[in-house]
Amino acid sequence: MDRLTWKILNNGGGAMKGRKLYTVLTIGLAIFLIVGLAGFSEAKKAKTVIRLASPFKIGHILCDASEKFKEVVEKESKGNIEVQVQPASGSEEEINEWCSKAKVEMQATGGRPLEVSAPQYFFFNAPYVMKDFDHFMRVWEGPLGKKAKELVKKNGNMKYLGIVYRGLRQTTSNKPIYTPEDVLKLKLRLPTVKTWIAVWKEMGADPVPIPLPDLYNSLKEGRAEASEGDLPQIASFKLNEVQTHLTITNHLVQTGGILINKAFFNGLSKKDQSLILKAAKKATDWANNKIKEGETNIIVDLQKKGMQVVIPDAESFRKKGKPAVEELFKTEWPVTTWKEVLAQ
Repeated sequence: MDRLTWKILNNGGGAMKGRKLYTVLTIGLAIFLIVGLAGFSEAKKAKTVIRLASPFKIGHILCDASEKFKEVVEKESKGNIEVQVQPASGSEEEINEWCSKAKVEMQATGGRPLEVSAPQYFFFNAPYVMKDFDHFMRVWEGPLGKKAKELVKKNGNMKYLGIVYRGLRQTTSNKPIYTPEDVLKLKLRLPTVKTWIAVWKEMGADPVPIPLPDLYNSLKEGRAEASEGDLPQIASFKLNEVQTHLTITNHLVQTGGILINKAFFNGLSKKDQSLILKAAKKATDWANNKIKEGETNIIVDLQKKGMQVVIPDAESFRKKGKPAVEELFKTEWPVTTWKEVLAQ
């Protein structure tokens, strides 16, 4: 083999080796990029988004509790779980259905889940049944509450994460109310809850069922003359602008619930489930303490804004509504009796 032929063959072999090395490097880089991008994509997909809807406006204790829940979850998960709080995003009826059907993952609401999914236990959210919040929690954490929560899981596809104390429900009006005689024929705005309507009818009022989002306008436009609600609701809806009197009737121990869609919760990792349960407890404990310490401050603030506070004969209202409550335990809540509940 002459020298020229040898050089040509040798150089060609080097070129072939170079091409092979280039090809290997190119394939390696492509694999690295594909794997790296896939990992980046997986990291993005790993972030969990929770939509937490509420029928209440910013400033209501259930919205405050939702914000606290968001704060704790996002901090403890190091941003891997994002909570989107959606205040005043629909009526109680709409939001409960959305949560049940996983159109939102969570809700912070009133008694609608019980009313729909465990109606025989709706006495937890009825006038004059509970004595105070401590009494409510004793019953809620006992056998009756356990059965109620099981039914909400089964029939509503939702799990209770915690209870928020919203304070005692009071009455607003444009005249002083001292006895049941003062509510005779009074057009009282009520939520669309038949058991509440039954008790107030027994006391002589003329209930006007109006969804919560229309509360303010119904009073402003005269469709209703009065309303009843917990103090955070009265304050956050600025009812002092459309009502002159606040009557301390204390007729209902008002609570709300923070609930999560059952299927969504079950689909989370055990670690995330534990995180959410702990965050809900922190948020509800914080909110409950805030209301316990702040109810008087809300009343004082409403007075400063012009509302006149009336202390009525509260026992006369309880006595007047008693027949309706006893009848409801027979017809709507036959799983227990009023006497049994009061004994706990």
